Amino acid sequence: MKIYFGGSITGGRDDKDFYAKIIKLLKNYGNVLTEHIGDKDLSIMGENHQSAKFVYDRDMEWLRESDVVVAEVSTPSLGVGFEIAKANEWGKKIICLYRPQESKKLSAIISGCDGVKVFEYKEISDLKSIFDLNLK
Repeated sequence: MKIYFGGSITGGRDDKDFYAKIIKLLKNYGNVLTEHIGDKDLSIMGENHQSAKFVYDRDMEWLRESDVVVAEVSTPSLGVGFEIAKANEWGKKIICLYRPQESKKLSAIISGCDGVKVFEYKEISDLKSIFDLNLK
């Protein structure tokens, strides 16, 4: 299974440690095409040195070839929202993970979309059962 993982990059890297742990867990279910999202300084893919056009073309190719999209949506991100919209347009299976926080609300566009399954969690350990039910 090819997994496209989405998480905020430009919108804020506060959750990068969560991303790394989620990606590590996702590797038990398939090949994570976007492993670099969990990198602390984004050096795995040289992300900080790529043109916007390169990143867009590469990510759209990965998104097209993925079997499922898993997006951590606790930190709002225009890019992740765009990826979710494209994945929905292309009929991809979409799983969104959201940690409720007083300062960050989930977009109604995400929670109201019929093509998106949203799962709330508090700890990384909560995700194994979500992935077991939805990625096998």
